[in-house]
Amino acid sequence: MKGIVSSAAVASMLLFTGCGDNKEETKTAEAAKPAAAEKFVLKFSHVVSPNTPKGKAADYFEKRLEELSEGRIDVQVYPSSQLYKDNAVLKALKLDSVQMAAPSFSKFGKIVPQLALFDLPFLFKDVDHLHRVQDGEVGQKLKDMVTEKGYVALAFWDNGFKQLSSSKKPLILPEDAEGQKFRIMSSKVLEAQFHAVGGNPQMMPFSEVYSGLQQGVIDAAENPISNIYTKKFHEVQKYLTISDHGYLGYLVVMSQKFWNSLPADLQEDVKQAMKDATDKEREFAAQLNNEQFELIKEYADKTGKLEIINLNEEQKDAWRNAVSKIYPEFYDADNIGEDLIKGALNTK
Repeated sequence: MKGIVSSAAVASMLLFTGCGDNKEETKTAEAAKPAAAEKFVLKFSHVVSPNTPKGKAADYFEKRLEELSEGRIDVQVYPSSQLYKDNAVLKALKLDSVQMAAPSFSKFGKIVPQLALFDLPFLFKDVDHLHRVQDGEVGQKLKDMVTEKGYVALAFWDNGFKQLSSSKKPLILPEDAEGQKFRIMSSKVLEAQFHAVGGNPQMMPFSEVYSGLQQGVIDAAENPISNIYTKKFHEVQKYLTISDHGYLGYLVVMSQKFWNSLPADLQEDVKQAMKDATDKEREFAAQLNNEQFELIKEYADKTGKLEIINLNEEQKDAWRNAVSKIYPEFYDADNIGEDLIKGALNTK
């Protein structure tokens, strides 16, 4: 009995005297536990509908990044200018009111005029060459220039190569452009391009192009197939020339403040998700271009109101020789820069 009592007493003493230590141990153990992983909200604003290549790629990016980050980044995509139009989104990114956007290159004109590289006609041999330029040294230099202006430039996304259309006469050789009034967006490069072939460039908002073509205010235009089809430009033009002479695209950018708030592992997740989404976006863009071109051809065959001209290599060379003469006008580093232009041309 005595032994039992002594043991109980000892146990009681240990329990009593150890209370303070247990509290300290508990505190230490709690402190040693990893803190709950911080979560982030990423608002991705864009101006097109969800069923476009850019819209589909944004939705893919959302799923992929949430998967890679295991839910630590909540991506919220806002399509169709629900939050901001492209002319306001760059300011919103600076304020971190939105964390990601994909404006067209033209919206960066005053910030990084070197992005006008993509306006230069016949600079790219084909889509593979274009992507090698974007994913290589030249593309990285351009992204670095944007990042230096207070954004984080992540990737180039496709709209597509531009084609020529006209109501006045078929555009087969450069001299066919002489005297024709071409709609252009605001761009010194595009202005020089059409002056080089005797055309008359007219700056006009995109929203006015259909009525301008319909009413004869302008004779001709340049657009990727997606713009031509969705805006029905082929219905108010007599000739469509498949020239692939120029390119329209987007630059995906992120708020620098948001980027800097992410831990290194989540920054890597963003990079990987963007790489995967970029591959998908290019697939989506190519697929849509092919599908819509087939619909335009069906319209041409059915109505007989549109003639489609596919330039052969000799005809393309004639255009290339005529318009490439403008390149030296933009060798100045304040415009595009000789190193970027020659770098793109020499990209293997």
